[in-house]
Amino acid sequence: MGLLVESLGLKQFRNFREREVSFSPTTTILVGRNAVGKTNTVEALQMLTAGASFRHPTPSQLILADCERARIHARLAGDGRVVDVACDITPQRRQFSRNGKHCQAADMPSSLMSVLFCPDDLSLVKRGASFRRVELDGFGCQAAVGYSKLLAAYTRAIEQRNRLLKDERPDLSLLSAWDSSVAVGGATLLQARVRLFGRLREKILDVYGSIAGGEELTCTYESTVCDDPLALSREGLAERFLARLEEARSDDLRRQQTTVGPHRDDMVFAIDGRDARSFGSQGQQRSIVLALKMAEVLVSEDVTGSRPLLLLDDVMSELDETRRQSVIEFAQSGIQTVVTTTNLGYFSDELLGRSKVVEFGE
Repeated sequence: MGLLVESLGLKQFRNFREREVSFSPTTTILVGRNAVGKTNTVEALQMLTAGASFRHPTPSQLILADCERARIHARLAGDGRVVDVACDITPQRRQFSRNGKHCQAADMPSSLMSVLFCPDDLSLVKRGASFRRVELDGFGCQAAVGYSKLLAAYTRAIEQRNRLLKDERPDLSLLSAWDSSVAVGGATLLQARVRLFGRLREKILDVYGSIAGGEELTCTYESTVCDDPLALSREGLAERFLARLEEARSDDLRRQQTTVGPHRDDMVFAIDGRDARSFGSQGQQRSIVLALKMAEVLVSEDVTGSRPLLLLDDVMSELDETRRQSVIEFAQSGIQTVVTTTNLGYFSDELLGRSKVVEFGE
């Protein structure tokens, strides 16, 4: 079964002076009008499980106005274990802890992973490639040990190389040194990402088939380094990446940015052979996103042996009845789920009777 969230405490966090929320082991519905703290509650849960917030706030933005610090903490229980996770927030930093011992944000998913589905995700297919990379990397940071460190190191190397490219007279010998650093770190990250993508793709195609019926979905990882990053050894891929950087050097100097590498790759979806970004209907694009989110839940279970926490933030109002029911049915398959809504009418009386409903007001 794994760990489940029993309770959440919020102190001077966002709009809350102090609030405690307890959760059902199955479905908890947070209901109330807009701007009363439902999404803030989901954000706190995500921080304590994923180690990050989908809003990407600065620490000071998480603290209640006129306060100097905030604290969020949750009690996780299951399989005969109890784990207390917390985050203490000052304007300068966030300090995570588990059972009273300091830890890194990247360590938080080892207790309990989470998958978040919010309205912005519904446009994931048609938005720019950077949004799909963020989605894939965000999941990777939870699902793959060491992924967050690979991503952070590669990002720093790219930033340093780009800074050098912006110099009026770049030191070409120093640029070559950064090329090597980018190629080695980037090759390791790229192979980790493509492996993760392969696991997700299998689940995405299965889930989409159950949602959309006869349509044929394809899901492809498009690399700017080579067609099949897993066909090469890590050393061979690093050599290929280095060669691509050297080929692109004049263009990179002109553009003052690095134009090849995992930071420029994409995850591309096509329906019946046609790019879903340009030719997919809104309904088809949303079905792809549903399939992706469900795939993340299923892969999380494969990786950890237990289901993650599913966070559904205000998505029911954005889905038609068919897709809404697909989400609800999936969530009822043994997944602890927290849903926010302004309207309980989206849920059947049977589901409401089996769920814990928590009201949010002033």
